[in-house]
Amino acid sequence: MEFVFLGTGCPVVSTERYGPAQLVLSEGTAVLVDCGSGVTQRLVAAGTMGRDLDALLLTHLHSDHLVDLYQLIVSSWHQGRDRPLPIYGPPGTRRYVEGLMALWEPELSQRIAHEKRPSTAALETAVTEIAAEEVLSIGAVRVTVVPVDHQPVRHAFGFIFESGGRKLAISGDTRRCPALIEAAKGSDLLVHEVFVHREMPVVEGLRSAETVANVAGYHTLSSEVGKIAAEAEVACLALTHFVPPACDRQTLLDEVAADFAGPLVLGEDLMRIDISRGSVSHAGAVLGLGAVIKRSH
Repeated sequence: MEFVFLGTGCPVVSTERYGPAQLVLSEGTAVLVDCGSGVTQRLVAAGTMGRDLDALLLTHLHSDHLVDLYQLIVSSWHQGRDRPLPIYGPPGTRRYVEGLMALWEPELSQRIAHEKRPSTAALETAVTEIAAEEVLSIGAVRVTVVPVDHQPVRHAFGFIFESGGRKLAISGDTRRCPALIEAAKGSDLLVHEVFVHREMPVVEGLRSAETVANVAGYHTLSSEVGKIAAEAEVACLALTHFVPPACDRQTLLDEVAADFAGPLVLGEDLMRIDISRGSVSHAGAVLGLGAVIKRSH
């Protein structure tokens, strides 16, 4: 099983960290988790185009996690996709997708009539609204839906992927969440969001003390995420959804490593973690994560 960081950012615009999006690959199955800004470009750069996806999973319905859904659908059609894209998401997903496609219907009808492509199947949607603790089978992958704490968002999920004897936990957006810690127990890899609170000062006219406190209140602080990984007894921790996108990486690494002794990865867009081989690759470099992530289950 392989994990690919497509976008490691947040709503704050960044040219280094695109919107939240992650790709899980296993035994010929390709599952996209969230589709933030720039996801179609990142998919192509990662070598897995939208036409090849077996499913899209949405952690929740915040804009930064789904803003490029229409672009994903249209670009997959342009790439020759010949079937609808299965979309799994929380309650409200069907209403959102139907509304999105209705909004773009005039533009899409014009494209279909003018471009004369051989199939329009890729422009259809197959939405399934999911619930906490539900188990999905997608190709070679088993996915367990985990309720996480991103209040005031009512329905927010993390996901546990299992395939080929390996276990991957993805937090989604959440503050410290006992349900996620329990579900992630013994994972080969935990991919967790992080809020770097010292990098988000109050700025007059931009964000107040209340703004900072409220944003921090539904994310996981950098001072907490290492403790969560240690409690879950995961083999490796990787960080994503950096709030803010620009931060002092070495300081963050030192802070989290003080609480988690295992391999620790600060995710970057287009970085790949091969969970089966215990390696991480990015920009031509390949690093081993040590024997701990190669353990057998």
